[in-house]
Amino acid sequence: MAAKEARPDEKGKPVPGMGAIPHEGGTTFRVWAPHAESVSVMGDFNDWSGEANPLAPEEDGFWAVNVPGVRPGDQYKYVLTNGEQRLERLDPHARQVTNSVGNAVVYDRSFDWSDDDFQMPSWNEMVIYEMHVGTFHAQPGPGGGTLLTAIEKFPYLQELGVNAIQLMPVMEFPGGISWGYNPGLPFAVESDWGGPDALKEFVLEAHRHGIAVILDVVYNHLGPGDLALWQFDGWQENGLSGIYFYNDDRANTPWGDTRPNYGYDPVRQYIRDNALMWMEEYHIDGLRWDGTAYVRHVNGTPGDPEGDLPDGWSLMKWVHEEMRERFPWKISIAEDLRDEEFVTRDVGAGGAGFNSQWDAAFVHPVRANLVAGDDADRNVEVVRDAILHRFEGDAFKRVIYTESHDEVANGKARLPEEIWPDNSEHWFAKKRSTLGAALVFTAPGVPMIFQGQEFLTDRWFEDEQPLDWEYAERMAGITHLYRDLIALRRNLEGISKGLTGQNVEVHHCNVEARALAFHRWSDGGPGDSVVVVANLSNNALTDYVVGFPAGGKWEMRFDSHHAAYDAEYDGQVSQSVDAVEGECDGMGHHAAVNVSPYSAVIFSLA
Repeated sequence: MAAKEARPDEKGKPVPGMGAIPHEGGTTFRVWAPHAESVSVMGDFNDWSGEANPLAPEEDGFWAVNVPGVRPGDQYKYVLTNGEQRLERLDPHARQVTNSVGNAVVYDRSFDWSDDDFQMPSWNEMVIYEMHVGTFHAQPGPGGGTLLTAIEKFPYLQELGVNAIQLMPVMEFPGGISWGYNPGLPFAVESDWGGPDALKEFVLEAHRHGIAVILDVVYNHLGPGDLALWQFDGWQENGLSGIYFYNDDRANTPWGDTRPNYGYDPVRQYIRDNALMWMEEYHIDGLRWDGTAYVRHVNGTPGDPEGDLPDGWSLMKWVHEEMRERFPWKISIAEDLRDEEFVTRDVGAGGAGFNSQWDAAFVHPVRANLVAGDDADRNVEVVRDAILHRFEGDAFKRVIYTESHDEVANGKARLPEEIWPDNSEHWFAKKRSTLGAALVFTAPGVPMIFQGQEFLTDRWFEDEQPLDWEYAERMAGITHLYRDLIALRRNLEGISKGLTGQNVEVHHCNVEARALAFHRWSDGGPGDSVVVVANLSNNALTDYVVGFPAGGKWEMRFDSHHAAYDAEYDGQVSQSVDAVEGECDGMGHHAAVNVSPYSAVIFSLA
């Protein structure tokens, strides 16, 4: 439903809210500037006069004015004075700006969500596709992709089978090209990507295609470039950032001296309001918090109590308490990467309240084993441990992947490129990267892939290099492989429910042969129990005996070496098997299977 329009009272006093709030008679402007001596708003509605519309002081450093006749689309800035300083500032709460160093725009926050009846997928059935707007689907000519051009690929994503998009940050950043992890205006949607209306259209269309939208948010630092909040009202200490930030050693982060002051109530409210805004105004289905270790610790190295940031910890708890109360079906994911179980523990039990977290204990050992050039350097016991790892006994408290924006840049490359540099279409690159995909979609956890991974995009991620969709045509078979894996992971055909369950047992781990077999199940039985056999060597496993948890027919549901996936896959193809009675691998039944080099085969009980 469209948002109800705010109205001033009969005396024309400002309406509640922060930023520019348009209403029937004009627009209320409200800003926090506790050290300013005066504040006014200038815009195209007053010929950019810095004196025509002064804001009146309110309690606790807030200023507000109601300006009749100002309508959505009007541009504005604040003018603040502090001693001899005259400061022109963008609105920290602006939903829309012309650009990161331009003007704020009065924005009508209403939007027709009337047909948005989307139901969030269950987290045990979620498959995440990480997307960078600027490179995902760029159009010919200057400029990159936008939120609206990305929409054009939703039918493709729907057919692929993903049911959640994780958007890398869309907060306004300097210039038009960026990863997004340098937000200058946290409440504004990047103007070069289409602005706030485009994001709402993006979410609505994603929902129409059965796809949730999870947004990457950055609260461990802001900026540092084109940062409107920097020394916002002219006050600072130690030459640092002013009212929104720490002004001592706690300000320092790897990305600049711009860590928000988590202990200052107006700043805490600012971050809380931002987090909830995405869910309230944009119908975002969840948040992925960047670098949470730097929210809870100065150096991002928990274990050093002197660097703890208890105010950052309590802020995360506060936001999640409100999320659980208001939006219990929405997901919150941490990028913490410190293997700390309390990050995903409920707030009431002393945790930060995240539902899930990126699992470094999966991605790093699995990638290392896939990239290793010699079979002698592959350690199946390490891979076994990665499959079994979980937080507080809950498989879905972890997000697992072999590629993410961090894993494919900053000195690292796409997995096929790491396996075989400058020849990502080499047999070894294809085989080992798709073996990694099979592990991602069969190990317990919330699986995630990075844009283009499904058609073997090579080299490394760059924010200036659009995704090459010609790969999708050339590697259609590999995309088919991913589509088949996703269908099994989501149990779309009712034959692999076990892949949505909590239970896993790695019952076979052959160090010498570099072979693994593991059993996945939810309730167990036909259509549920799944057995995965993975071969991490360049030698075929022929008539290779492994244990099965039950006797009877085990249908072969997937073979990553199937000829349908690539013309080079012309070797041995696995078959369905009959498990017969007899102890093996601690199980009561066994069968002989065939698994090609660097391949995975998935069976389920008929």
